[in-house]
Amino acid sequence: MPLGGTSNHFRTSVLRAIHGWDAFNVTEDADLGIRLARLGYRAMTLDSTTFEEATNRIGNWVKQRSRWLKGYMQTWLVHMRNPRALFRHAGFRGALAFQLFIGGAVASALINPLLWCVFIASHIWGVALLGPAYGYVLARASLMSLIAGNTLFTYLAMLGPYRRGWLELTPYGLTAPFYWLLISIAAYRALWQLMTRPFHWEKTQHGTSNFPVTP
Repeated sequence: MPLGGTSNHFRTSVLRAIHGWDAFNVTEDADLGIRLARLGYRAMTLDSTTFEEATNRIGNWVKQRSRWLKGYMQTWLVHMRNPRALFRHAGFRGALAFQLFIGGAVASALINPLLWCVFIASHIWGVALLGPAYGYVLARASLMSLIAGNTLFTYLAMLGPYRRGWLELTPYGLTAPFYWLLISIAAYRALWQLMTRPFHWEKTQHGTSNFPVTP
């Protein structure tokens, strides 16, 4: 489980046994979750709610997501240095989950704008990329990814607040395609920083919301 940075609770003895956090990984909690799994430890979810201030400014949000995605890239590269050891320690299911949740999160964010470009070029401008045969397959793949991916993501974004009874937040799930655009911007920014400033930690500015946090 790639742990998040909020409301984690650990046994001190376990943290000492795995030598604590990686000080050079800018998403150290996700890396810690993978290392715990590789050593046979389990992570459980408490049935609780954590209230925290989310970033409400686009620039601040992009910087935060860039750091997260850069850390995911670092985590994937570190643990894929020896794929056999990863599969041996985490098992097939664990290693597959690692590829989906860590590698997949980065890959989908990087590929998303490319699929948009293919969709626009093929379905709006009528350009057959890679020739008629391959162009048809590529165009259909981009269309299906666009429809299925955005539909599923929008559904989940609306389902969460709906099930919690926060009906006033449910319509904001319709902005999921715009969210994916910002995620892709953050991903390419993270890729550039991985090559130029791999260990730079961009702090997230808090205290910018005017709304009180109430249960």
